[in-house]
Amino acid sequence: MADEQFPAAVTALEEYHNIEQQMAEPEVASDPDKMRKLGRRHAELGVIVSAYTAYKQVKDDLEAAKEMASEDPDFAEEAKRLESELPAAEEKLRTALIPRDPDDARDTIMEIKAGTGGEEAALFAGDLLRMYMRYAEKRGWSVAVQSENTTELGGVKDVQLAIRAKGTPAPEDGVWASLKYEGGVHRVQRIPVTESQGRIQTSAAGVIVFPEADEDDDEIEIDQKDLKIDIFMSSGPGGQSVNTTYSAVRMTHIPTGIVVSMQDEKSQIQNRAAALRVLKSRLLAMKHEEEAAQAADMRHSQVRSLDRSERIRTYNFPENRIVDHRTNYKAYNLDAVLDGDLQAVIDSDIQADEADRLASQK
Repeated sequence: MADEQFPAAVTALEEYHNIEQQMAEPEVASDPDKMRKLGRRHAELGVIVSAYTAYKQVKDDLEAAKEMASEDPDFAEEAKRLESELPAAEEKLRTALIPRDPDDARDTIMEIKAGTGGEEAALFAGDLLRMYMRYAEKRGWSVAVQSENTTELGGVKDVQLAIRAKGTPAPEDGVWASLKYEGGVHRVQRIPVTESQGRIQTSAAGVIVFPEADEDDDEIEIDQKDLKIDIFMSSGPGGQSVNTTYSAVRMTHIPTGIVVSMQDEKSQIQNRAAALRVLKSRLLAMKHEEEAAQAADMRHSQVRSLDRSERIRTYNFPENRIVDHRTNYKAYNLDAVLDGDLQAVIDSDIQADEADRLASQK
């Protein structure tokens, strides 16, 4: 029986229906935070339920066709067709049942920092910023620049973004599900605008990403006594003041040493709230990484050093080539990728990750 073969799918189906009942209750429906959490889990289970429903349909139809085959030859042909479809339906269900990253449906905080290469590295960091903003636009996501430190030539020393999906996406469509693979060192090879001799230079920029915590996320609690908060004036290119009020916030989490600066909101209160949310997101990511390490099942790691040798991807302008060093993906459409056509590169990482998860289940 299907129930005996896939008990985890039956459990998922029961939880799925239970969540639907909860979401229909007036007190839950009027609570955005509860609805968001339940909606995220509902979407996660929906993938399993869909695959299980399709599998059961094929299996039930096959049994019915076999019963009728002795009376009608057409049903014998139908039974053969359904029998050939059953293995694919089973495999799709098995794949759906493989545990996903629990953060896949979450939104994402991204930081881009210029690394080695001076002004050229800052200009490349600006190129990455535009690439991710264009990619987010193509995916229908919103991008909010939370803090940015630019150079006089238009480069980016460092920038922090909040990238968010609309509504409650299925886990595979979540922002984190795709952008978690972007963490690491990105290397560029090109002739810099600052190079008068026409020589190709190698520079680097670092990207750090982590899932954004919900404001009411009860996984992370921050004691106000553990925070050191400094207030200062916002600054623009070259360090000049961009307003005359002390609205920018620098928040230090004393136990971990994590520092978050926020200056792009309109008021000190808004900057403080935004900084606290980013701090909570970083602590949540740290907590999940520690849990994964203890379980000897470390999720996709991120390179936090800007050492050129620890690169994940190379962008070669003279050859219009992009290479992902983790999956050996290579393409000669760098101009399109920098314009936001990043999906094929990300898909190579997703497929490699899924293959690893499948292998670990066998």
